[in-house]
Amino acid sequence: MLHLASQSPRRRELLAQLGATFRVLDVEVPEQRAPDETPQAYVERVARDKAQAGLRALAAADLGKALVLGADTEVVLDGEVFGKPRDAEDAAAMLRRLAGRTHEVISAVWLVANGCERGDVCVSRVRFGALDEAAITAYVATGEPFGKAGAYAIQGRGAALIEHLQGSYSGVMGLPLFETARLLRGFAARGG
Repeated sequence: MLHLASQSPRRRELLAQLGATFRVLDVEVPEQRAPDETPQAYVERVARDKAQAGLRALAAADLGKALVLGADTEVVLDGEVFGKPRDAEDAAAMLRRLAGRTHEVISAVWLVANGCERGDVCVSRVRFGALDEAAITAYVATGEPFGKAGAYAIQGRGAALIEHLQGSYSGVMGLPLFETARLLRGFAARGG
């Protein structure tokens, strides 16, 4: 049985697009980047930690047949990881920094089962158009930036901020479907 270690409605929606049957697990893991950790290593670790926490949360009777998926997505500009904005001021500051520039969106997906784990990473490049203060204020006022890495949602009104995308739309949204499907096929092929 597949379990999604995430409360993200976007990840649930994306995983359902693959035709997967799954249950949702609520897990809490620290999302704190170590001083010497690269952005990609950080995103991979958080995705792995979520999947492993999900596996630990299952009843012992379920462990033999359980497969747990964890994922993490972060926006990175000039080596700095942009998490979710704390408030409107923080969201506006993030958007100002992203305006007119290209940033990376790193999305990691990790699958764990009893005795086996595999992961994959998708890196997309997103270029924002120029944004003036009125556009930033109007977007923040929608409430959409909250709970989103980098203070925007590609699947919502934030799409209008994006001038160019090179990479995976679903990866920027929160779960890279190509990589996820490949991992699921790999686990199915090995019988796990």
